Amino acid sequence: MALEPNIGLISLGCPKALVDSEKILTSLKHHGYNIQKNHLDADLVIVNTCGFLDSAKEESLSTISSALSSNGKVIVTGCLGKNSDTIKKSHPKVLAVTGPSEPTQVLRAVQKAYPKNEKPLRNFLSPAGIKLTPKHYSYLKISEGCNHSCQFCIIPDLRGRLRSRQMDLILQEAQDLVKIGTKELLVISQDTSAYGLDLKHQLQKKKQANILNLCEALGDLGIWIRLHYLYPYPHISKLIPLMANKKLLPYLDVPFQHSHPDVLRRMKRPARSNKSSRQIEAWRKIVPDITIRSTFIVGYPGETEAEFQHLLDWLQEVQLDRVGCFKYENVKGAKANNLPNQVQEDIKQDRWSRFMETAQKISTNKLQAKLGTIQEVIVDTIDEEGAICRTRGDAPEIDGNLFIDQDYSKLEVGQTLSVKIDEASEYDLWGKPVIN
Repeated sequence: MALEPNIGLISLGCPKALVDSEKILTSLKHHGYNIQKNHLDADLVIVNTCGFLDSAKEESLSTISSALSSNGKVIVTGCLGKNSDTIKKSHPKVLAVTGPSEPTQVLRAVQKAYPKNEKPLRNFLSPAGIKLTPKHYSYLKISEGCNHSCQFCIIPDLRGRLRSRQMDLILQEAQDLVKIGTKELLVISQDTSAYGLDLKHQLQKKKQANILNLCEALGDLGIWIRLHYLYPYPHISKLIPLMANKKLLPYLDVPFQHSHPDVLRRMKRPARSNKSSRQIEAWRKIVPDITIRSTFIVGYPGETEAEFQHLLDWLQEVQLDRVGCFKYENVKGAKANNLPNQVQEDIKQDRWSRFMETAQKISTNKLQAKLGTIQEVIVDTIDEEGAICRTRGDAPEIDGNLFIDQDYSKLEVGQTLSVKIDEASEYDLWGKPVIN
């Protein structure tokens, strides 16, 4: 065993969990622990788990098993940690189990395994702490938890009710990230639209803590600001003029989940009056080039063929730019498990295939329409074959890419530039830099 133990971390699940992982590593570093990038070489491994779907739980349990085999000492945290009995029953040798967003408890577990008697040397970490994303973009988590009672979701059980961060703390973190080179902030939470509602109109910097005022302040940073996970409440329309004024990227990530009002009622979605078509039309009138991404569930209990066809017709009508789709699966603890008329797996698969075929055709046509246009992009990576970039309408990891395979030798990661589009596929674009 090394005199100074090396701590590794495996982060599973969503960007919100990735932010939790960054906080854990930052806390450990501040307390004098060595962080090992390759967890296989670590003396102790922290596994930040996902517990949203049963398939994700299986992946988390498998990852814990692998870490125990390769490293021996394992601490488990994250959403699956809320069900510590399941983890300890499957893996009794884990040193400790904590829930999501509990960096202090993880630190204490590490300190118990590897006590430190001496005060740690100053580590000169920036105020932004340790980042697990590339230098040029960062996730900015503005709240934790959710107040909704969607029947298919157990997030409120895992992460609790809505807890918004203080607006001045969010803005300070954003400024710290910009200082270390962040060129794009991806604003995340479980319900970004609801930011500040639990603060009861608390004034921060002489302004109410709400999503509009927060976005106005973030828009003054002069970098790309991208919004994720916005429920389609009416007040979201107030953000669209900020996009028209270049304060925010013209990009909305709205989890519509379905189009048919009866399905939305069975889901107990917070916005289920099916006014989304009119909302989207109004947004596009103000910002014609807005990119709208969403996720959907097919095969929800009770979904009829007519209800599914309604979804396909609606998708054709509104022509969303970026679309993801999931086949419904029961999750332990979710109320939807008890709903009647559960849809057979072969029907779910058929509907998923038909949905994705429709979405792919829409995406293909939309990207073909960009041929010959000039797009502003940000450079993510560069290798010997070219540069991989994203347009303002593409979030990292989940949307498409723009590839530059000519005149890329002088480009730099994190640089923004104009590119003329000369080729398009179903999801990606190719182009050449515009030389001023």
